[in-house]
Amino acid sequence: MDRRIFPLALGALGIGTTEFVIMGLLPDVAKSLNISIPQAGHLISSYAFGVVVGAPVLIAFAAKYPPKKILSYLMIAFVIFNGLSALVNDYYTMMIVRFLSGLPHGAFFGVGTVVATRLAKPGKQAQSIAMMFTGLTLANLAMVPFVTWLGHQLSWRYAFGVVSVLGLLTLISLKFLLPYMDSLRTTTLKDELEFFKSAKAWHIIAITGIGFGGLFAWFSYITPLMTTVSRFDKDFIAYIMVLAGAGMVIGNFLGGVMADKMRPALAAAILLTAMILALIGVFLFSENQSVSLVLTFVCGALSMAVGTPVNIIMLRSAKNSEMMAAAFMQAAFNVGNSLGAFFGGLPLEFGLSYSYPSLVGAGLAGIGLLLCLAFIKKYKPVI
Repeated sequence: MDRRIFPLALGALGIGTTEFVIMGLLPDVAKSLNISIPQAGHLISSYAFGVVVGAPVLIAFAAKYPPKKILSYLMIAFVIFNGLSALVNDYYTMMIVRFLSGLPHGAFFGVGTVVATRLAKPGKQAQSIAMMFTGLTLANLAMVPFVTWLGHQLSWRYAFGVVSVLGLLTLISLKFLLPYMDSLRTTTLKDELEFFKSAKAWHIIAITGIGFGGLFAWFSYITPLMTTVSRFDKDFIAYIMVLAGAGMVIGNFLGGVMADKMRPALAAAILLTAMILALIGVFLFSENQSVSLVLTFVCGALSMAVGTPVNIIMLRSAKNSEMMAAAFMQAAFNVGNSLGAFFGGLPLEFGLSYSYPSLVGAGLAGIGLLLCLAFIKKYKPVI
């Protein structure tokens, strides 16, 4: 890895850890705060809402500054609010703090994506972006399982403490490894936002937000699914998260290959179809432990595989607005996070089993597929 990209990858590691670790610790958080597991799921939605708000708003106001300065301030906020997450003792304050923790997420990736392309050698921009997102895949493969295990053994609060340490290390590496660059804004904010007045932009965002909601409906409640339906011991959850993370690593590669070999929109449609089938499989077969583990790997793979094609669709469509486009896509992914956690929790409020969120997820993925097919039909000559 180019040493200049390392701070971006380290930041992605911390962000990926804080976003996904609460899903493995949901019962622990619920018990500690004296709330139900579906209520704890709202903390996932609150973080995601913070990303949705923070991504475009912070990019809009901060893009005029040098990226090194922007990234450093975003990481300072990340450290403070994740540190507070480890200390809060009541549900409503935790909702607010998780919202604030999500604000730097999308902006960091939006700025980082453009920085990575500017630092890349000619013709190596995609590889440079992939290096940054290596941190995100490693979060799911190694760091999330580790802090999940740590949270089970000691307290869920230690998980957010580790995340804050990762943020501090990112700050140090930004200072010493990321070179100074002038402002990345090449057009006015008005011109950057012009594309987002089009139906095409919001069509892509809808595919992403609703389609990804399907996987988050499953992933948000993976711990109670595995302990109550698949009947795995609580101590085995960390290994299950490793399995899901391994799937994400493979899926990241798979999505890139498919997007290179065929039209990205077609690749997204194929992967959304696979997502529907996998989530229905989770609903039907999670009582079988062996099948449940296989489906965990498959769903983990699909969660990352769909991301690459839809990102490419947006970046190819949003000429001269790449940084804002990257920020909006992070917002869209976290709309999916929020929708999945919220709608996936509804069957639980009515006393249904923890296999039902995946069925809700299949429905969300189905809507995403229909939107994707409509996009292909409408924009076939372009993408």
